[in-house]
Amino acid sequence: MERTPIPVLTVQTAPYEDQRPTGGGGLRRPTALFESQRNYLPNFVQSLLSSISMQPTHVCIFLCKRIPYQDFTHPVHICPCVCVYVLIFKNLIGRLVIGQNGILSTPAVSCIIRKIKAAGGIILTASHSPGGPGGEFGVKFEVANGGPAPDIVSEKIYQISKTLEEYAICPDLRVDLSRLGRQEFDLENKFKPFRVEIVDSVEIYLNLLRSIFDFNAIRNLLTGPSQIKIRIDAMNGVMGPYVRRILCDELGAPANSAINCIPLEDFGGQPPDPNLTYATALLEAMKGGEYGFGAAFDADGDRYMILGQNGFFVNASDSLAIIAANLSCIPYFCQMGVRGFGRSMPTSTALDKVAKVMKVPVYETPAGWRYFSNLMDSGRCSLCGEESFGTGSDHLREKDGLWAVLVWLSILAARKQSVEEIVRDHWAKFGRHYYCRFDYEALEPRTAYFVMRDLEALITDKSFSHQQFAVGNNIYTVERTDSFEYIDPVDGTVTKRQGLRIIFSDASRLIFRMSASSHVRATLRIYAESYEKDPSQHNKEPQAVLSPLIAIALKISQIHERTGRKGPTVIT
Repeated sequence: MERTPIPVLTVQTAPYEDQRPTGGGGLRRPTALFESQRNYLPNFVQSLLSSISMQPTHVCIFLCKRIPYQDFTHPVHICPCVCVYVLIFKNLIGRLVIGQNGILSTPAVSCIIRKIKAAGGIILTASHSPGGPGGEFGVKFEVANGGPAPDIVSEKIYQISKTLEEYAICPDLRVDLSRLGRQEFDLENKFKPFRVEIVDSVEIYLNLLRSIFDFNAIRNLLTGPSQIKIRIDAMNGVMGPYVRRILCDELGAPANSAINCIPLEDFGGQPPDPNLTYATALLEAMKGGEYGFGAAFDADGDRYMILGQNGFFVNASDSLAIIAANLSCIPYFCQMGVRGFGRSMPTSTALDKVAKVMKVPVYETPAGWRYFSNLMDSGRCSLCGEESFGTGSDHLREKDGLWAVLVWLSILAARKQSVEEIVRDHWAKFGRHYYCRFDYEALEPRTAYFVMRDLEALITDKSFSHQQFAVGNNIYTVERTDSFEYIDPVDGTVTKRQGLRIIFSDASRLIFRMSASSHVRATLRIYAESYEKDPSQHNKEPQAVLSPLIAIALKISQIHERTGRKGPTVIT
């Protein structure tokens, strides 16, 4: 019996003026806005797909979270089915790949795009922002190399969104997201069946990791005579299935090593942000001394945090530098070699010290993983990282939290030392970079803008050059200042106004930067860094060492006076 084709409807809509992607082709907004504004999500997805050239056989991939599972079948809710329904006919998508139950981590999406040579992928994520009805929701676009959309694509999406008049949708299409395998549908006015493939969320990504690491060495670390106990916190994001499958089932860690592994739309009521402020359950467990290694992941699995026994904290910049100094522990790099390193400008210069010894170049980019993609695609860069707990290599075009954790476990297995011993050995060899970041979150955007505008005028004035600041027994002399500008060495693209820098004569740094993750409220970040070569001075608390620099930052920015804040929201 011949099946009746599923009708494709054309829906008239009106454009929105506020759908400019904030970076990497991503749109992040309060969940309530997506739910209350008519056609807000379909409009953006239509604009996104209209910005790229697709052939009928190309594939899009979706990640789902941040919304209750029972809403999946309703086309007006924020769910994978909205994206499955939208634009199938009009944009000639002939094949769609989705993770089982709508779940894929961001690194897994990048992996699958590259594996099957997809045209791109759509990820439903607001990264480490709070979830649930009172939190945030987001849509992010990955291009064909598996990385975040470059700025030129984001701008094209925005221009299309401002003139959008209609989109196509199949409201009667029903996809069983729980059933692995291929599902085919006959759509109205479409000659070939529309194919949806539900894939195992973990398997393809796991196979890639097997080709990178010595799993036997890691398994022996976790199960052998000298095994260490680990504690891994998935923070109720999508990483739960990956942690259980890879670290527990594949590598032998006990099942109770993993906590908060059930993905929840509100992440259990806590921001899924792997830092000392929010990963408190992990921190308290590690302080007890029972576990030798701890790690936490953010909601979509691209960020991570490392803790050693007794809660010893490894900041993200040090983690990146230590990984770089120990790449010989990873079979992938022994085979592929190391061509160069990349770091975002606010990330500490600890990586630069390692690169100098290894005689490889370091590329300093604006914040945002998309800037690393060109470097890796051109063969210039093997390892990249950001101070916001994102690290990755050229095995993908995304930061990869679980990859970073497996690197650390590989280093522990090879060196047979504790996390703290490895970090302190690194400081003894390369020096310690005292580093911290102060986040002033949920600021009124105009206030934050004027703080940055006036600060830029102050520090770029000629009279500021060589100015001295005396704080206690410390005297800091300004060596140079600028508004950071990046020229891509591959295509010459210029990116301006990426943060304000004050570099002192002793190589200490102050950096001020506005975060572009959300349009509703602004986040202003202050970074402080001070280098210490003397090992006898490596045991101090970072905030104590950096307090003179922070005092300078607060004095010249007047951020407390101008915002009414008494201090930062988060310190990392």
